[in-house]
Amino acid sequence: MTIAHTLLRTLEETGREVMRFAGVMRYTKPDTEGVVIPIYPLSAEHLPKIKAHLLALTAHDRYLRFGYAASDEHIHRYCDGLNFERDEIYGIFNRHLTIVAMAHLALMSDPNTKTSAEFGVSVLAYARGRGYGARLFERAVIHARNENVSQIYIHALSENAPMIRIARKSGATLERDGSETEAYLSLPKRDLDSRVSELMIDQYAKANYLIKSDAKKFWSFLSNVQEIRQGVRHGRHQSAE
Repeated sequence: MTIAHTLLRTLEETGREVMRFAGVMRYTKPDTEGVVIPIYPLSAEHLPKIKAHLLALTAHDRYLRFGYAASDEHIHRYCDGLNFERDEIYGIFNRHLTIVAMAHLALMSDPNTKTSAEFGVSVLAYARGRGYGARLFERAVIHARNENVSQIYIHALSENAPMIRIARKSGATLERDGSETEAYLSLPKRDLDSRVSELMIDQYAKANYLIKSDAKKFWSFLSNVQEIRQGVRHGRHQSAE
C-alpha cells in the first residue's frame, strides 16, 4: 500500500469520526485496515486516564495483562511506579478522550548486556478486533529502534492468544514454558526512515488529540448553554404560574 493511499484512507476515516462525533452518522466499527491509527505518547498528566483505563479491565483481562490477579490496589501501585522519563507509554483515545488501548515499553539497559525493552499492552473489551494491539506494538518497535534498543522482550501467559499472535506475526522467537511464554524480537538499527516515521506519527497523533479535545470542549459548552436555556424557560414558566 502506498503512502498516498494510506493517507487518503486515514483522512476518510477521520472525516467519518468527526461526523459520528457530531451525530451526523451512527457509530459503526471503524475499518482500521490501511489507516494510520493516532497513537499518543502519554505523560504524567495522563495518569488519571491511565488508571481509569486499567481499572476498567475485567478480572480476566487484568490477569492476562499483568500475569496475576491484579486488584485495584495493585493497579494503583503499578501506575504510581510508572517512569515517564525512562519508559514510553502510548495510548489510543476514543472521541470522548478515554484511553481504549494502552501500551507500556519499559526500557532496560545493563552495561554488561545489550539494551533491551519489555512490551505490555491492554485493550478494552469493546475496542478489540481493530488491530490496536498490533499497531501499538509497531509503534513501540519504531521508538525502540530509535533509542538503539537491540531487542524487545514480551512475557505473556500462554493462554494470551492475541499477545502471542502479535509476537509471532512480528517474527519474534517464542519460548513456551508451561503456562508462560516468552518472546524475543531482535531489532534492526535505527535509520532515517525510522526517525522520520516516528516524527510524523507523533505529529499526527498530537494533531488528532487536539481536534478531539477541542470538539469535546465545544460540545460540553453547547450542552451547558442548552441547560441554561432550559433553566431560564423553566423559571419563566414558574413565574407565569
